[in-house]
Amino acid sequence: MLRKCIALLIFILAVPASPATIDQTLEIDTVWSGHPVGFSLLTAPPHQYAAYYDADRRMVVAQRNLDEDTWTKTKLPEKVAWDSHNYITMTLDDDGYLHLSGNMHVHPLKYFRSEKPCDSTTLKRVKNMVGTEEERTTYPRFFRGPDNVLLFTYRDGSSGKGNQIYNAYDHKTQSWERLLDQPLIDGEGLRNAYISGPSLGPDGLWHMVWVWRTTYDCATNHYPSYARSNDLKHWETGTGKALELPITFATSDVVDPVPEGGGVINGNVKLSFDHDLRPVVTYHKYDENGKTQLYNTRLENGEWVVHQSSDWDYRWDFSGGGTIVFEVSIGAISKKGDALTQSWRHSQYGRQLWRLDAETLAPVEQLPLPKSNTPPGLGKIESTFPGMQGKSAGDSGNSGEKGVHYQLRWETLAQNRDRPREKPWPEASTLRLYKIRD
Repeated sequence: MLRKCIALLIFILAVPASPATIDQTLEIDTVWSGHPVGFSLLTAPPHQYAAYYDADRRMVVAQRNLDEDTWTKTKLPEKVAWDSHNYITMTLDDDGYLHLSGNMHVHPLKYFRSEKPCDSTTLKRVKNMVGTEEERTTYPRFFRGPDNVLLFTYRDGSSGKGNQIYNAYDHKTQSWERLLDQPLIDGEGLRNAYISGPSLGPDGLWHMVWVWRTTYDCATNHYPSYARSNDLKHWETGTGKALELPITFATSDVVDPVPEGGGVINGNVKLSFDHDLRPVVTYHKYDENGKTQLYNTRLENGEWVVHQSSDWDYRWDFSGGGTIVFEVSIGAISKKGDALTQSWRHSQYGRQLWRLDAETLAPVEQLPLPKSNTPPGLGKIESTFPGMQGKSAGDSGNSGEKGVHYQLRWETLAQNRDRPREKPWPEASTLRLYKIRD
């Protein structure tokens, strides 16, 4: 039986905060809404940048001063096709130059850099970053590594045949170079890794998890794996055994040997840590009866111990290529005081929030879902076109104001396996910026 103090703790944690309020709403442009593709928002006081595809599917970067309501828009020579992989990402370097990449799915690298600091109107295409392994790129990502070094990573290759590449930016020469003289993870021409991370953990180390995949067919995802590093150059298993680079299928630290067709999928493999800072990898796979179940596998005394955390009577039978609509979405474990919690969404069972037993990682209590902190009316769909959904993009920068964040919002149809839709298409939706006070 739960102790009263634990129950009281959970009750306190479940008390919702006051609803957020909208301080400012700005219309930026009208945007393509025939299929979803990720936009980018970057706030770096005193400026703010939004990158998106306009009503004509043209890549645009809008910029404003935070104390002004008008946007300066720069159209770049890129148009998005029917492919939800082709999101846009951007960042600023230490000298204020804007870097942008996107609109590529197994396509030559598309990379732009501004010729003047903090000035998106001077964005120009840069043909190459390093000059090699840039012909079949996907999943661009800018992030900061150890010592705040600006890094850029992407997949070189395709589903079932790819490597993960990392570049580091040299501010003195304003040029990129390889962080490693070889891929971090090499599919050896037989598979590729779908990676989550690297991300900095609470233990001060960098962690990443991934699944292997042998073809374009998402059913061939298999073998969730893990690695950690203190500098992104030297990697090891969960028990501290050094990994020779590049990491390959044979040398992976396998969390759970889920076979191809076993029910694991890229995009639903999450990493978290318990109160003892032990890594926990969350994913789903088919149980012995062929049903889809949620699993939390934790590194315990040098071994990965698999804990089944759900008992669902449903099989999500996914297969094929293209961007799919997920029937199951799972969250990583969160620490709330002395408790471990986990949220998920299921096409058959709705949304739930669990409190987990700290030892078994089994759900012991269903908690009330926290009330949304979204300002009233923000999620309302304006379009009357059937099937339209709200889409949002968070801020990769910082507002500079305590308790204030910015968000982009627009409307679009759902994924369509990256295939063209027959007309009629929905009218372009309005892209808005919201300044939200928590």
